[in-house]
Amino acid sequence: MLDFDTCNDARLRRDPSFDGLFFTAVRTTGIYCRPVCPVKHPLTRNVSYYPTAAAAERAGYRPCLRCRPETAPFCPAWQGTRTTVERALKMIGEGALDRGTVDALAARLGIGSRHLARLFERHVGASPVQTAQTLRTARAKRLLDETSLPLSDIAFQAGFGSIRSFNAAFLKLYGRNPSSLRRQKGV
Repeated sequence: MLDFDTCNDARLRRDPSFDGLFFTAVRTTGIYCRPVCPVKHPLTRNVSYYPTAAAAERAGYRPCLRCRPETAPFCPAWQGTRTTVERALKMIGEGALDRGTVDALAARLGIGSRHLARLFERHVGASPVQTAQTLRTARAKRLLDETSLPLSDIAFQAGFGSIRSFNAAFLKLYGRNPSSLRRQKGV
């Protein structure tokens, strides 16, 4: 365990390099936190430090609802909203928006569709639908380049709902239809 002064200095600076190395317990509130917790700093005379979350709980403190110190260091809960976006991207990659809606995807993630859109804008820079369209088109392009499947099979295997949307996506992205891209490859 680190000494009191080192822990106190790290807590006051909210030093992320100490995150998970100790936990700050506040006697006046009965709560323990991570050293990076964004709440107002308690008075130094009211704090004590513990090497683990379990030790703080054994001493009678309850976890902060803001920084969630009871979770293990570097687990998905500590990564915050990025984890939600990563889960959504995985589901989109598996076709969640090829056969479902953004509302259904958000419900599977346990959040609202507006919040999901905000998270995507922050972390991805595009909406879930735009992201799904990009992934769908990339799958189709790979199939177009690597197989000799008929274009209609490629469209449906890539997740497009119709040949028309398949052609429109290629026209928008590449400025030409899928068959002209295939002719360029000589397939």
